[in-house]
Amino acid sequence: MVKDKLFSKSYLCILAANFLLFFGFWILIPVLPFYIKETYSCPEAVLGAVLSCYTISELCIRPFSGYFMDSFPRKPLYITFYFLCTTAFVGYMLAGTLTLFIIIRTLHGAAFGGVTVGGNTLCVDIMPSSRRGEGLGYYGLTNNSAMALGPMTGLFMHGKMPYEQIFLVGLTASITGLVLASIIKTKVKPQTKRPPISLDRFILIKGIPVSFSLLLLSIPYGATTNFVAMYAKEIGITAASGFFFTVMAAGMGISRIFAGKQVDRGYVTRCIHLGFYPVITAFLMLALCRFIIGYSHSAATACFFIVPLLLGIGFGIMFPAMNTLYINLAPNNRRATATSTYLTAWDVGIGIGIVGSGVIAQHFTFYMVYLTGSVLCTVSLIFFVLKVTPHYNCNKLR
Repeated sequence: MVKDKLFSKSYLCILAANFLLFFGFWILIPVLPFYIKETYSCPEAVLGAVLSCYTISELCIRPFSGYFMDSFPRKPLYITFYFLCTTAFVGYMLAGTLTLFIIIRTLHGAAFGGVTVGGNTLCVDIMPSSRRGEGLGYYGLTNNSAMALGPMTGLFMHGKMPYEQIFLVGLTASITGLVLASIIKTKVKPQTKRPPISLDRFILIKGIPVSFSLLLLSIPYGATTNFVAMYAKEIGITAASGFFFTVMAAGMGISRIFAGKQVDRGYVTRCIHLGFYPVITAFLMLALCRFIIGYSHSAATACFFIVPLLLGIGFGIMFPAMNTLYINLAPNNRRATATSTYLTAWDVGIGIGIVGSGVIAQHFTFYMVYLTGSVLCTVSLIFFVLKVTPHYNCNKLR
């Protein structure tokens, strides 16, 4: 049996455009705290609030961007949001005050929230439905590759080059991605009467059960991406903690390719079940590193770097399956709403993880953050097996 063609010109363009978009995003993540503090003399107490404005605006725009992507032609909106993300780099270089920087960062977050919903939805539109899981796996792999290369590039340039050059690299990547995005060809949706505005046009109601499970899963993920380096320093692991994200990206890359093909065979919920186990184990191991290091520093370091591999494998298995699950619960004219609901649940959990982990760490230590994360993932697994799986089997449309 001949497989439907996946790697079309448009699909390759959207892969490259998505990689360059996220590369521009990730290259700034480890550098911006230094830039804001040095350029605007921003106190550390205010630094977190300044950086969080990006996430807040991104979260606020997601439900609305899903509605607009479903109601109007998707590609023009995608290109518009992409263009706004690109111009943000120019704004960073021209911002003369902290207030103006915050405004630009907030607009960048809103544009990024729109372009990620649009890109994911366009990707689903472009690829054949018979290879959707595999296609989403490769698409997600571009995010992981950018996550591995972007921070490493930004930190390499930091201290060796002026900040303006780092912004120029991000700007160049975004401009190149914008050009590639403009080449994408999609089928023009027939004009239909837009339905009245209601809650289910902004949130996929059938996706609420899985969103609760996903939110619990993303809480410890948010705590890990933001505080794992601080945790390593706290317990005395001296190895380069930045390598943690490279190992995690590698694990995601390997597992996404395998998982996507299994999803296309219909094993959507089975893949998600399977992905939970390495993730739960990883967060438990991360918490135990604090005690292992008392007996053997080398054993604790080895354990510390096994964790990102397990996290990468687990999340890499679950991400294409989760995305497909949301898509399968929605009619074709609400794909963007499904994608928006998926990404919103993930972002809310990450936000809770960032705030909550700080509170837990203040009263205990960071090991309790990851021990709590392992418990939350276990609760998420139980809820997914008992509630989400039967709900999905009863309500899936394809």
